[in-house]
Amino acid sequence: MIHHTLEFKGTNLHYQDEGNGDIVLVLIHGFMTDLRVWSSYVFSYMRDIRVVTIDLLGHGHSGWLEDTPSTMELQAEAVKEVLDYLGINECVMVGHSMGGYVSLAFAEAYPQYIKGLCLLHSHALADGNNVKEKRQQTCEIINKNRASFIINFIPNLFAPASRDKYYYEIKDLQDSALDSKADGLILAQKGIATRTSKIELLKTLNAPILFIIGKQDPRISFDMAIAQASLPKHSEVLILENVGHMGHIEARDIIKQRLLSCTYSCFAF
Repeated sequence: MIHHTLEFKGTNLHYQDEGNGDIVLVLIHGFMTDLRVWSSYVFSYMRDIRVVTIDLLGHGHSGWLEDTPSTMELQAEAVKEVLDYLGINECVMVGHSMGGYVSLAFAEAYPQYIKGLCLLHSHALADGNNVKEKRQQTCEIINKNRASFIINFIPNLFAPASRDKYYYEIKDLQDSALDSKADGLILAQKGIATRTSKIELLKTLNAPILFIIGKQDPRISFDMAIAQASLPKHSEVLILENVGHMGHIEARDIIKQRLLSCTYSCFAF
């Protein structure tokens, strides 16, 4: 599988484009990961559909804009830059955590591209003041000791009972996260903190939305996720027992099948 780079506003975007055809799935990673988290998905899907993965600004091998927070709108613009370059004007977009925030910003700005949306352990609310303060503290911790933050942050995304089982996957995530630089991660956190609510978008988007929810997710309230899933004109929900915030690893086989079937159904919708 071949990776590519594209210039964007004076920096570079790193992406992968595999498979072919008119059915396109775009996979957007979360904070502190990069497009490599989707490798097994790409390998499975590329036989049947076209699948695109992108390193968001400040992550993996993509750059960032100096002294400019990587807002969700800016990240969405970067995603559009890649899709336009590839000649893609319709897709199903899957966003994990921060990637879900980016996907919602993309759907709001460019709804004509969206055949379907999946919020994988993500939601549509803006940060409250307490969460914004925690994000500022996170920026300070990353600036002081990025490596220590990465080592401690990633295991806590998994359900407690799963951490030993996924020891090697966690280590791989930690190793890949160390490729991201402190400045890029800090600008991403600042961008997340500025995002606005997309609740009205959930109500008005003319495309199906799939919500994937882990019952043991330490970062997203189960009740909140269910409440948001009731808002769209057409929504589906996949609830996973004993899964934390990393269902695409903790429940890989189930989610892999569901995303592919969802993509086909959205293009037929």
